[in-house]
Amino acid sequence: MKIVLLSLATGFLVGFVFALFKLPIPAPPALAGVMGIFGIYGGFKAYEMVQPMIESWFS
Repeated sequence: MKIVLLSLATGFLVGFVFALFKLPIPAPPALAGVMGIFGIYGGFKAYEMVQPMIESWFS
Protein backbone atom coordinates (compact mmCIF):
# COMPACT_ATOMS: atom_id res chain seq x y z
CA MET A 1 0.00 0.00 0.00
CA LYS A 2 2.92 2.31 0.70
CA ILE A 3 4.11 2.00 -2.93
CA VAL A 4 0.63 2.83 -4.21
CA LEU A 5 0.45 5.97 -2.09
CA LEU A 6 3.97 7.04 -3.13
CA SER A 7 3.06 6.51 -6.79
CA LEU A 8 -0.09 8.55 -6.39
CA ALA A 9 1.79 11.35 -4.61
CA THR A 10 4.53 11.39 -7.25
CA GLY A 11 1.98 11.49 -10.08
CA PHE A 12 0.11 14.31 -8.36
CA LEU A 13 3.31 16.30 -7.90
CA VAL A 14 4.35 15.84 -11.54
CA GLY A 15 0.88 16.88 -12.74
CA PHE A 16 0.97 19.93 -10.48
CA VAL A 17 4.42 21.02 -11.71
CA PHE A 18 3.42 20.58 -15.36
CA ALA A 19 0.27 22.67 -14.78
CA LEU A 20 2.29 25.29 -12.91
CA PHE A 21 4.58 25.78 -15.91
CA LYS A 22 1.63 25.54 -18.34
CA LEU A 23 3.09 22.47 -20.06
CA PRO A 24 0.95 19.80 -21.72
CA ILE A 25 0.19 16.88 -19.43
CA PRO A 26 2.77 14.08 -19.89
CA ALA A 27 0.13 11.38 -20.39
CA PRO A 28 -2.37 10.27 -23.00
CA PRO A 29 -6.00 11.34 -22.65
CA ALA A 30 -7.48 10.17 -19.34
CA LEU A 31 -9.51 7.12 -20.37
CA ALA A 32 -7.02 5.96 -22.99
CA GLY A 33 -4.18 6.27 -20.48
CA VAL A 34 -6.01 4.34 -17.78
CA MET A 35 -6.99 1.59 -20.24
CA GLY A 36 -3.39 1.36 -21.43
CA ILE A 37 -2.20 0.88 -17.87
CA PHE A 38 -4.81 -1.83 -17.28
CA GLY A 39 -3.73 -3.51 -20.52
CA ILE A 40 -0.08 -3.53 -19.53
CA TYR A 41 -0.92 -4.89 -16.08
CA GLY A 42 -3.23 -7.52 -17.54
CA GLY A 43 -0.60 -8.68 -20.01
CA PHE A 44 1.99 -8.91 -17.26
CA LYS A 45 -0.34 -10.98 -15.05
CA ALA A 46 -1.32 -13.22 -17.97
CA TYR A 47 2.34 -13.97 -18.65
CA GLU A 48 2.86 -14.86 -14.98
CA MET A 49 -0.01 -17.35 -15.26
CA VAL A 50 1.24 -19.08 -18.43
CA GLN A 51 4.98 -18.88 -17.67
CA PRO A 52 5.15 -22.31 -15.98
CA MET A 53 3.46 -23.89 -19.00
CA ILE A 54 5.82 -22.17 -21.42
CA GLU A 55 8.86 -23.19 -19.40
CA SER A 56 7.68 -26.82 -19.32
CA TRP A 57 7.53 -26.84 -23.13
CA PHE A 58 11.19 -25.82 -23.42
CA SER A 59 12.68 -27.99 -20.71
